[in-house]
Amino acid sequence: MADGQDWWRGSVTYQIYPRSFMDADGDGIGDIKGIMDRLGHVASLGVDAIWLSPVFPSPMADMGYDVSDYLDIDPSFGTLAEFDAMVAKAHDLGLKVIIDQVLSHASDQHALFTESRQSRDNPKADWFIWADPNPDGTPPNNWLSIFGGPAWTWDSRRRQYYMHNFLKEQPDWNFHNPEVQDYLLDCVRFWLERGVDGFRLDTVNFYFHDHLLRDNAANPSDWAQDAVRPFEMQYTLFSKNRPENLGFLKRLRDLLDEYDARTMVGEVGDSHHAIDIMGQYTSGHRLHMAYSFEMLGPDFSPKHFRERIEAFFRDAPEGWPCWAFSNHDVPRHVGRWLAHGVDQDALAKQAAALLLSFEGSICIYQGEELGQVDTVLSFDELTDPEGINFWPEKTGRDGCRTPMMWEADAPNGGFSQANRTWLPVKAPQQARAVSAQGGNSVLAFYREMLALRRGTQDLRAGKTVFLDLPEPVLGFMRGENMMCIYNLSPDPVTVALPHAVTSVLDQSAQVDGAQVTLGGSGFLIGRVA
Repeated sequence: MADGQDWWRGSVTYQIYPRSFMDADGDGIGDIKGIMDRLGHVASLGVDAIWLSPVFPSPMADMGYDVSDYLDIDPSFGTLAEFDAMVAKAHDLGLKVIIDQVLSHASDQHALFTESRQSRDNPKADWFIWADPNPDGTPPNNWLSIFGGPAWTWDSRRRQYYMHNFLKEQPDWNFHNPEVQDYLLDCVRFWLERGVDGFRLDTVNFYFHDHLLRDNAANPSDWAQDAVRPFEMQYTLFSKNRPENLGFLKRLRDLLDEYDARTMVGEVGDSHHAIDIMGQYTSGHRLHMAYSFEMLGPDFSPKHFRERIEAFFRDAPEGWPCWAFSNHDVPRHVGRWLAHGVDQDALAKQAAALLLSFEGSICIYQGEELGQVDTVLSFDELTDPEGINFWPEKTGRDGCRTPMMWEADAPNGGFSQANRTWLPVKAPQQARAVSAQGGNSVLAFYREMLALRRGTQDLRAGKTVFLDLPEPVLGFMRGENMMCIYNLSPDPVTVALPHAVTSVLDQSAQVDGAQVTLGGSGFLIGRVA
């Protein structure tokens, strides 16, 4: 398992969405005690760490990404004492613990925002981003919220607008105020002192805004005018990705360096310069890793994967990426890519073999190891504001957030004893419960592939050299001896390799020296002879 100061380099982290992982108290919502009860499953996979989506007190307008108190646990999830016990159990099982830190914005129920909005001259007046209206009463600029509408909401008491990149219930902190930075760093220290091993930094490129509040330009990308969300029609040059972010990331790194073997991974999403930003944010004394959005979309081609990986290591030779195929914000990858595979299990196994052979660190999302796809929900079953606001063209994130399935024959798939769970359990997901995963299952394959990565230095730390192979085949070397070949199509292909290879792990592969035939969704991971 992970060990040493740089344990995070090449590590595999398992993302837990606490509301949906395991409900121990029977209220239909997952909780910390439930996580403790199921940590054995996570440890049995062979991952290095867990990442918990937010468990802080919150009104749950955005399911915990609207934090009202950074120094406690929401009662729906449990208590600080239970959190401490969970961390201790994870450590006993050899798992590091990473928690979400939502520093770019808070909840409008946060005590400091309540104080800030009271007047223009109170001690916390400029802790959030306030601006006067234009003479005609409109917002100060054209910035848009990701969830629709302006990024500004009018407050009648201050007679000013406050800024929110997300929901109006999520006001943005004013990072131009050094006192705000100090406060947030103290909140991070609180959890370091409780023994957490690191942080996933939500929307890390949103911290600072343009102090002059200049308008964003139109997005020059061809797809922008067909975007469902108006936010995507802007080139967000001034509302995020500001150069001042780099100074604050250095302050964060200085804080973590006061403690042994801690890490932080920043979520970097951008329509134009994501790879460049990942490189900037992880080069020098800043983030340890940048979490990429580059593989969370519909693209499933050798060209796409090769370009993204080569671009990162070319442009950020001192940086470090964290790759993922799925998370709590996007449709599950097996469903996104199913048209490219022979069947659900074959594609799920190939995707695991592909992701877990990439250079960098890796994050897998709960339920991936079962080969799950999104749950199909009706409008009346939604809780996610994104789905509610943009239905039906964009159905939101609830489909990938439905409960984890543990027992195929138990009520609610063994997730909860409640009569009603916060999101519904449906038959296609329950059929893939942990208990239903036999010897040749997706779950068994994840354990096998994770063991191979963990036990093979070339797969965990070796440099990547891509092979020039014809579409639809992706091939690369890891380190000196490991060759990885993937057929990203449902049709059989035969390719000549630059070296003879001996299979270590494969699916639908026939090897004859330096020639390999791969069936649909086939792959070969082998040692060069």
